[in-house]
Amino acid sequence: QVQLVESGGGLVQPGGSLRLSCAVSGGIFTIYAMGWYRQAPGKQRELVAAKISGGTTNYADSVKGRFTISRDYNRNMVYLQMNSLKPEDTAVYYCNADLAVLGGTRNPNYWGQGTQVTVSS
Repeated sequence: QVQLVESGGGLVQPGGSLRLSCAVSGGIFTIYAMGWYRQAPGKQRELVAAKISGGTTNYADSVKGRFTISRDYNRNMVYLQMNSLKPEDTAVYYCNADLAVLGGTRNPNYWGQGTQVTVSS
């Protein structure tokens, strides 16, 4: 069974930094893309950053120049380095994977449990 496990959230002051990590495991055949989404209270879940395997990287306009997504292909992990954090970055951050399991079909809807990021003084 596929599992995505996130870590690295917490409370940080405005201007600070955090690094989120996500490990995916469980019968994986191919990972097509991994990314990070976030959902603030009362708002819809939105894309923060995504990295296609061996290909392009996409960022939300609101985080360009401040956040960096990276992947460790050997360890099936994805990271989100968040710098110059702002109060409006406060949200639950979710790891997402677009992958196919052994003997299965491609599914873009694998999600982690979410990790809270709070930016406040």
